[in-house]
Amino acid sequence: MRPLVQRGLVPSDFALSCFSLTGYSGGGKKMIADYEQSPVPSALLSPRPYALALMHKHLPEMRVHTGLDRAPIFNPVVAAFYQGLAVTVPLPLHALPAAPTPQALHHALTETYAGERFVRVLPFGDEGVLEGGFFDVQACNGTNRCDLAVFGHAEQAVVMARLDNLGKGASGAAIQCMNLHLGLAEDLGLEG
Repeated sequence: MRPLVQRGLVPSDFALSCFSLTGYSGGGKKMIADYEQSPVPSALLSPRPYALALMHKHLPEMRVHTGLDRAPIFNPVVAAFYQGLAVTVPLPLHALPAAPTPQALHHALTETYAGERFVRVLPFGDEGVLEGGFFDVQACNGTNRCDLAVFGHAEQAVVMARLDNLGKGASGAAIQCMNLHLGLAEDLGLEG
């Protein structure tokens, strides 16, 4: 969202909401053990929204790093797969003062992340981005890459990000930051 806020496509005071779908490995040892029982309890087979008090631990950083005046309403959902993460931000384009098109959102992301080793902006309107009509939450697993995608039409858009919550979301990010801090190649020891 940061490039969209910085370019004025989404105002910093916009009442933003987002949701995420994540694998259970992000929940720690107990959650992993719960999901890896045999048989898996039926209650764990369907996606489960959590942090419904709307006080998720990542809200402060989401606000700061997006450039928003207030934290978004964030609805995380855990599902019965080990790793992978997709965050979806719905945008009612007609409610934004700049009334951007989905293509304008895509262009802003493409320009911002051009040349970035670990960020890939997926082509707009390309059916190849969807696997059988679905966005594969686990497509970045085993990489340090974050894929960004924009879908929509004149009235509405969704901006999506997917990454490996264990790689890019944790250990890969730590290695990348260490490399930068030490003046090493950003991608040293990391898979793109």
